[in-house]
Amino acid sequence: MTSSGTTSSGGPASADRPPEEKSAGAGAGFSWELLLPAAGAPARQRGRALQSALRDAVRSGRLAAGTRLPSSRELAADLGVSRGLVTEAYEQLTAEGYLRSDRGSGTWVGAAARAGVRTAVNLAPRAPGARVDFRAGTPDLSLFPRAPWAAAHKTVLGRLPHRALGYPDPRGLPELRTALASLLTRRRGVVADPEHLIVCSGVTQATTLLGFVLHRRGERAIGVEDPGSPGHGAVFTGVGLEMSPLPLDGEGLAMEPLRRSGVRVVMTTPAHQFPSGIAYSATRRAELLDWARSVDGLIVEDDYDGDFRYDRAPVGALQGLDPDRVAYSGSVSKSLAPGLRLGWLIVPRRLMDEVVERKRTLDLGNPAIDQALLAHFIERGDYDRQLRRCQRAYRERRDVLVGALAEFFPGTEVSGIAAGLHIIARLPQRYGPEDRFLGCAARAGVAVRALTDHEQVPVRDTGVRLVLGYAHLAPSEIVRGVELLAREAAR
Repeated sequence: MTSSGTTSSGGPASADRPPEEKSAGAGAGFSWELLLPAAGAPARQRGRALQSALRDAVRSGRLAAGTRLPSSRELAADLGVSRGLVTEAYEQLTAEGYLRSDRGSGTWVGAAARAGVRTAVNLAPRAPGARVDFRAGTPDLSLFPRAPWAAAHKTVLGRLPHRALGYPDPRGLPELRTALASLLTRRRGVVADPEHLIVCSGVTQATTLLGFVLHRRGERAIGVEDPGSPGHGAVFTGVGLEMSPLPLDGEGLAMEPLRRSGVRVVMTTPAHQFPSGIAYSATRRAELLDWARSVDGLIVEDDYDGDFRYDRAPVGALQGLDPDRVAYSGSVSKSLAPGLRLGWLIVPRRLMDEVVERKRTLDLGNPAIDQALLAHFIERGDYDRQLRRCQRAYRERRDVLVGALAEFFPGTEVSGIAAGLHIIARLPQRYGPEDRFLGCAARAGVAVRALTDHEQVPVRDTGVRLVLGYAHLAPSEIVRGVELLAREAAR
């Protein structure tokens, strides 16, 4: 191969080059043979292939800034292509900023390009190195109904009209809103008008939409349950609302602190409070609605796992008692998979237009195919079958966890109703203080989360109170995890 270190016609002598500039060649760490595959591409693709190969070499740093390239004649001869092909490649990359060309001085690698990240990093939440992960919030993803979902996907794609692939109604496809309204009315006692239902990317987007609209209407603070979901705080502060932590009692949100707080909007999980596990009493539900009416306020209901009750029929949604004072949200994150990013929001009539407009400007609506697929899945009864399947599995796993705690940590108190995907376990005093026990869990390779992690205002308690998720763990893993904790704590 011709050495590119020789001076090209009209180029400066080596002594005249700027010290940071160097010729490309074997000594510069780049071999022009790497361009041969591009030169061997089909004739119609050869020019683009050569440009792409040169561009990639600059981006990756194999051709460093300040490197002088061979003349078009030399490189064309080395690669066995026409000079015009190389000239065109040089001109294109010069126009893009990857190369620079000085009249009478040849072509050089420009300084504008920087090597990009060539490997994507996975930022999905996980517990690195954990042997058993008891952190709450994740369903058993192996229960996802792959075969029925795939069959529904094929059916939906086959019958979906072409127009449905355009920009959708920002509220969601009519067939999905209708199917969800029927489902939520039947299973959760919601007053669900399809015209007031908005398909969202999960509860997080639902609360974000509401937060934007409420802030625009002049609200500056929102009451949140304490302890509560840590995810709500980031959402509300992100839209400019200040969080006002409100304590709980045995029946739900404590009313006197709520009245004294001055807020007019409150976020609640009344069917199965997260993380305490209590269900709001009928009396507290009525008191909460009376408060909302008295302050012209709004209750935001997160029904995150309302379908999963194991000792009796689930308590119906609060929204069914007063749809004008309650905005209702939920998703398929616990019943199917959080990765689907499909949820819903039902809002009072007075907020509907503003929420829909915010949804439109935020993302122009959810993917149409996914919406049509979920609608078909619900209409065929597959979603109900999936819920029954999950209920059987999660009931068994809860029983196994409670039994394992009784065996390996005798005297443990499990609080909350028999529902959902987690329990609250208060270990006997001898296992405290909490910091010591959490250190034992880390040494055992068992990921756990303390109740204090969910408290805005920490409760003075020297005991060990744990939020233990079980839905994503096989019964054998649950027993193994509790046993590992007990062994390490006994040392």
